[in-house]
Order: sequence, then structure tokens, then C-alpha cells
Amino acid sequence: MSPPSHIPPDLGSCVRRALSEDIGTGDLTAELLPPDAVSTAVIISREPAVVCGIPWVDEVYRQLDPSVTCRWTCTDGDLIEPEQTLCTISGLTRIILTGERTALNFLQLLSWTATVTRNFVTLIKDSRSRLLDTRKTVPG
Repeated sequence: MSPPSHIPPDLGSCVRRALSEDIGTGDLTAELLPPDAVSTAVIISREPAVVCGIPWVDEVYRQLDPSVTCRWTCTDGDLIEPEQTLCTISGLTRIILTGERTALNFLQLLSWTATVTRNFVTLIKDSRSRLLDTRKTVPG
């Protein structure tokens, strides 16, 4: 089965490059925590937006530790409100902390792009214009 059309075929290598850039040979901060500590983290929105990037967040944690679970309360393309819970992440505390920055960078960049794009589409909806491309790319 092929991935949905909005997911690039090189998603895994894109996430791998971003993790490599972010944590390199290790995450010294995470290593300060007990290796067997387990936590639950919550991703909460701070402003209205269009969600985009769920597969990237999931892939970050899949690559770091497949036993980490990401339970989403929304899907890509959903409109969200401030203070809305988007995802609950459970697993080893070190892994959650190690993946946090990379996962949130993807989610914030892609959601921002989707939100701005939706705003432009709304602005031109009653015209003969069409929005063809946002020319945005993710790191790597």
C-alpha cells in the first residue's frame, strides 16, 4: 500500500537527516534523566491553525523508539483552536525529550504553511485565480 499523496516518499530519510542534525551523536540533556523513566507528554495548540505534519511527528518517534505511542485527537487538515490537545505521546522520558524539538519543528513549520495557504485560498476563492504552489520545503 502506498502512502497518502501528501506524504513524500522520502519521509523516512528526511526525518533521519533532521534527527541527525538536531541530536548528532546523542542528547546530553536527555541522558540526565533515569534511563527507565516513563512519561506522557501532550502537544497543545496555542493559536488557531490548520494541522499538518502528523506523519513527520510519528516518524520521528518511530525512528527513535517504535514503542513510543502518539495518540492524535486530530488529523492533517483539521482546523484547531487555541489550547486544543492535538496529541498525547507516551514512552520513555529520554526518547520523548530527544524527539521533542525535531517533532515540533516539523509540526510547527508544516502547520504554519497549511494555515497560511488556507488563508490565501480563502482570499482568492471568489476570483478566477488559483493558488498553485507554496514553494515551502521541510529541513533537509
